[in-house]
Amino acid sequence: MIFERIKTEGTAHYSYFIANSGEAAVIDPRRDIGIYLELSRRYEVNIKYVLETHRNEDYVAGSLEIKQFYPAEIWHGPGLDWKYGNVIKEGQDFQLGQIRINALLTPGHTDESVSYVLTDTGSGETPAMVFTGDTLFVDDTGRIDLYGTKEASRLAGNLWDSLHKKLLPLGDGVIICPGHGSGSFCGTHIGGRDESTLGTEKLQNPALQFKTRDVFVKYKLAEKIERPHYFTYMEKLNLAGPPVLGKLPAPPPLTTAEYQRMMEKGAVSVDTRIPVSFGGLHIPNSYNIWLEGLSVFSGWVLAPDQPILLTVEEPGQVERAVRALTRSGYDHLAGYLRGGIEAWHNAGFATEATYQLSVQELRHKLENKEPLTVLDVRDDAEWQNGHIRDAIHIYVGHLESRLNEVPRDRPIAVFCNVGYRASLGASILQRAGFIRVSNVPGSFQAWKAAGYPLVFGVD
Repeated sequence: MIFERIKTEGTAHYSYFIANSGEAAVIDPRRDIGIYLELSRRYEVNIKYVLETHRNEDYVAGSLEIKQFYPAEIWHGPGLDWKYGNVIKEGQDFQLGQIRINALLTPGHTDESVSYVLTDTGSGETPAMVFTGDTLFVDDTGRIDLYGTKEASRLAGNLWDSLHKKLLPLGDGVIICPGHGSGSFCGTHIGGRDESTLGTEKLQNPALQFKTRDVFVKYKLAEKIERPHYFTYMEKLNLAGPPVLGKLPAPPPLTTAEYQRMMEKGAVSVDTRIPVSFGGLHIPNSYNIWLEGLSVFSGWVLAPDQPILLTVEEPGQVERAVRALTRSGYDHLAGYLRGGIEAWHNAGFATEATYQLSVQELRHKLENKEPLTVLDVRDDAEWQNGHIRDAIHIYVGHLESRLNEVPRDRPIAVFCNVGYRASLGASILQRAGFIRVSNVPGSFQAWKAAGYPLVFGVD
């Protein structure tokens, strides 16, 4: 058997390539499908099946892209009005030579969630792996709030049933292959390991330690996790079938004058350089979203139909940015700045900066009671695990809709975990006309390492 796990940075998404006897299946493919095509060529196999575990909400599925190259059958779970592919039935089998993949309906994260049980029949009838999608992760289980608070209790109960009546009975030695790793918005505390077994999860996964269904439901209902508003857009795309690209977009290099004209016509500038570079000098009205954060944080601030312009550190980073954006459904990539920020300032165009306020300077200002607002843009769990006293807390993804809560009459120091989300937050404020804005490099990690005081919980 051929087995490959494909990890997608940013969204912490896992997809899988399984092949045997000249045929392959891909589970939960991402939209830029080059890796699956390359694997099929390397192993000289044809992609026969594309198996989706659920209608994913945090990235655009690549099922229809694969269909352009192979006559693959696309399969997904029941209960939705899918506009493409086929609907699975409980117990349905998919054969790849001696490899049998069996569909197991495992609702809970969503109603149409499916897990796929892999058995190597050449070795026996004991399951070897199970692809659990967003039902079961390493050290965690899938979120149950995507349908709103009214449905959360029902989904949590269904998740308990799927875990305890369908997945765990498969056997302790069965390897789990989840849909996400650490860093995904689809769980609250997904572990950092790629691999685990059902037996290990029974012993170590906090969500599997509860003895009754009712206690588990209460545990899941108490979870707090950000629900990005772009999830709704992803769900619509993946239900209807996203536009087929065929190949990655190739945004052209633009002169400084062309870049400026496109901004004047409504295109949005996204600067993917690291915060200290962005802070030193950048194009006014640009968002600062670092390369590794594009897949996730572009969805909080960019409109899907708005032309996007890119400023990168070097031309070789353009393709990485394009991959990240198209994975999130952003296809209108109008171009990138040729020559980068150096070409921009050499051409005499206006620039602005974001002051980088060290934690030592921040501490000094706070101790001396200088007029200053600390804006913490981390999520709720991070905030409760330690924050600066009297800081304002607004998650970076909600900042644009809550700007009225940020005072304009005093300087703002934006604070996160290490300074990357804070730089995005600072760029949001500058775009909104805030003048005295600073980013705090190192942010929480630097503040904590310096031994400065923190407040825990809700102050």
